[in-house]
Amino acid sequence: MSRYDILLVGYYFADLIFGGLPRFPELGHEVVGTEFDMVPGGACNSAVAMHRLGLKVGWPDDFGNDDFSRLVLARMRAEGLDDALFVQHPRPLRNITVSVSYPQDRAFITYCDPQPKVPAALKALATASARAVCIAGLYYGPLFDAGLIPIRLKRMKLIMDGNSDRGETLADRAVKRAVQCVDLFLPNALEARRMTGTDDLMAAIRTLAKLCPLVVVKDGPAGAYACAGAEILHAPAIPVTPVDTTGAGDCFNAGFIKAWFDGRPLIECLRWGNIVGGLSTLARGGTGRVVTVTEVQKYLAEFH
Repeated sequence: MSRYDILLVGYYFADLIFGGLPRFPELGHEVVGTEFDMVPGGACNSAVAMHRLGLKVGWPDDFGNDDFSRLVLARMRAEGLDDALFVQHPRPLRNITVSVSYPQDRAFITYCDPQPKVPAALKALATASARAVCIAGLYYGPLFDAGLIPIRLKRMKLIMDGNSDRGETLADRAVKRAVQCVDLFLPNALEARRMTGTDDLMAAIRTLAKLCPLVVVKDGPAGAYACAGAEILHAPAIPVTPVDTTGAGDCFNAGFIKAWFDGRPLIECLRWGNIVGGLSTLARGGTGRVVTVTEVQKYLAEFH
């Protein structure tokens, strides 16, 4: 049985990033950018960031025979990422995101081909084991329930990001149950407010903390918050001049999880997340900027 530090559950994406735009696109008008990149995205961001920080990452994902799949597969193998759990199908399996990027924020357009009925991640849970399983978005429903069985049997921790575009709230019993099942929940501030139905971020964090043992909320330039029980901790963001914020939340997750696995104090875990996430914004795409443990330690010494 394969043993990893972390099993990552999430789809690859090819990110087409347009930058240097004079204004936001609008119907009937052409907007010409001055910058463009096509880079791995989606779960690639967390997988690569965690790998660069020294974690052994198992990433079971489905790929096709299309150009986008081949691009991402080549980049992941060039990074030295373990490819034992990759599954390649004899058909197109295109997951594409167009990112309209500005220094402080971005907007997305996404397309996905139909996914396999039984995803690679569910198959891998039967054969692989890890300290934790990290789900790269807000997942719930039958496939989540099926995956939860081997996760519990193997006593693996369960981590989940809050990323979703479907507007879920805790009023949905399946969503609430999913949050109750995780050991570490990592939404951003917008997601936390939406899920709890309040504009008060501290109230949103406390509501989520009643469901989950450890809640970490990413708030961009305002830093990040963590709550385990009653106390809410805050760590400010590092000072950077962003080039592109695509994937910054995924990179924050990688830094936080690395420090959490190392048994560091919660406030220091937040600082690790802020540093890795902040530095990732200095290049386009979540994998464009290489961040290492040595660099994180340097920033810790300088700013803390």
